[in-house]
Amino acid sequence: MRFFAHVPAVPLALGLAGLLPFLWGAATVLSPALADWARTALSPRMAGQYVLAAYGIVILSFMSGVLWGFATRAEGTLALRAYGLSVLPALWTFFMVGGGPQTALSALLVGFLAVFTLDAQFARWGLVPEWWLRLRAVLTLVVLLCLLVGLYG
Repeated sequence: MRFFAHVPAVPLALGLAGLLPFLWGAATVLSPALADWARTALSPRMAGQYVLAAYGIVILSFMSGVLWGFATRAEGTLALRAYGLSVLPALWTFFMVGGGPQTALSALLVGFLAVFTLDAQFARWGLVPEWWLRLRAVLTLVVLLCLLVGLYG
């Protein structure tokens, strides 16, 4: 946990908790029995590729809002660039995620890779807390692995 030494407890806990639906989705892809139970006991949309895509859409759009919040720290032309870039994850999600589970998960995979590059750019501009990229790197890695399970599991 030394890697997370300077990440405040609340963002760390909430960030890790935010991985649960991705992990659940991947688990239900890997376990047909768990997927059957989830569809019966919870809802058909709470298993497999569906839950990965639905939650991925929510979180990728949420990341636009997070970046927008960081853009408020910028001024002048940097603010223009930061605000402009902050809306890209939501627009990507709106225009590119759809067309069936394989297409949706593939678009989300690209989207989460792209949003991490935006996180890195915002960090270079000094708009994010110093711990932000460490947290985002781990969260993004887990999300990408779960989406890959959804695509190929």
